Amino acid sequence: MLFHMETNTNKTTATLLHLSALSQYCFPFGNFLIPIMIWSSTKEKSQYLDAQGKLVINFQLSMFLYSLILCLIAIPILLITILKNINIHEMSNQHNFILENLNFENSGGAVVVAILSIVLFLALKVIEFVQIILAAIKISNGENHNYPFTIKFLK
Repeated sequence: MLFHMETNTNKTTATLLHLSALSQYCFPFGNFLIPIMIWSSTKEKSQYLDAQGKLVINFQLSMFLYSLILCLIAIPILLITILKNINIHEMSNQHNFILENLNFENSGGAVVVAILSIVLFLALKVIEFVQIILAAIKISNGENHNYPFTIKFLK
C-alpha cells in the first residue's frame, strides 16, 4: 500500500500506533486496547493512519489466534500426560502429597507435539516482538511495512 508523503505528525502517530502493541507487556490485552484507542481517535484524520491502525490490529488478532491454537494443543496434552503418569499417595495424617514414579516412557508422540507447540509459541512471541519494532522503525522512516502471517480481519 503506497501513500503520498505523510506529515511528520502522521508518521509519529503511526509509529506510536505500532509501538503501542508492546503495551501487552505492561497489562493484559494492551496490545489490542491501546492500538484500538489510538486508531479510533485518528482514523478519520488520515487514510494513512486508518490503514496503519488496521495493520496493527490485524497483526495482533492474528498473533492472538495463532497463540490460542498453540496453547489449545499444548496445555491439554501436557495436563493429561502428566496427570496420567503421576501416582499420588495421600499421607492420611499430614495431608501432604508425595509424587512417586513420575514416568513419561509411554507418552510418546503426544509430549513431542506439546513441546513442539510450546517452542512454536515462544518463537511466535519473538517474531511478534521483532516485527513490532521493525514496523515502528520503517514507519518512522516513511517506509511501508507489511506484517508476515497476518490475516486481514479488518479491510
